[in-house]
Amino acid sequence: MRRKPVPPAPDSLDRLWDAHRAVPLIPGSEDDCCGRVATRLDVTPDEGRDWLVFCQSLGLAREVSRGFERVRDDPDADDLRSAFEGNVFGAREALDALGDEPTSADAVFEAFEPTVPNWERHRDPEGWESRWRDRVARLLDWAVLFDAAENRPDGYVAVEDAV
Repeated sequence: MRRKPVPPAPDSLDRLWDAHRAVPLIPGSEDDCCGRVATRLDVTPDEGRDWLVFCQSLGLAREVSRGFERVRDDPDADDLRSAFEGNVFGAREALDALGDEPTSADAVFEAFEPTVPNWERHRDPEGWESRWRDRVARLLDWAVLFDAAENRPDGYVAVEDAV
């Protein structure tokens, strides 16, 4: 299943590892886990929930019958990139819009826009586009952190060995 939450990309993967370490080894309820992540990262509970689900998408956390638990495996960069592309809604589509020539985040959004679910458009007719433009920018920034894209002064390009 591809999940939608994508927190803002940090300057380095250290913040992702902080979120990972905040997920308990012994399963805790969703609210407890979100609270732990929010406290550790100094974010709101809703942002903590986004980080928890994002960790789940990357294979760093898993949902079990009693809540969420940390996955003890240490994935390498290729594992994270593969999980990002396969399990985060829109990651693959955003990367597919990139090529050898630099592409702006706005141009990537224009290519991505047809994949935005209709219910998202109807849920917030006035604000969906802004929200999804921000989401595409976040996806691109995470793609850079996962070495699937490069951010150049004139736009994003796909990393050759990641395509």
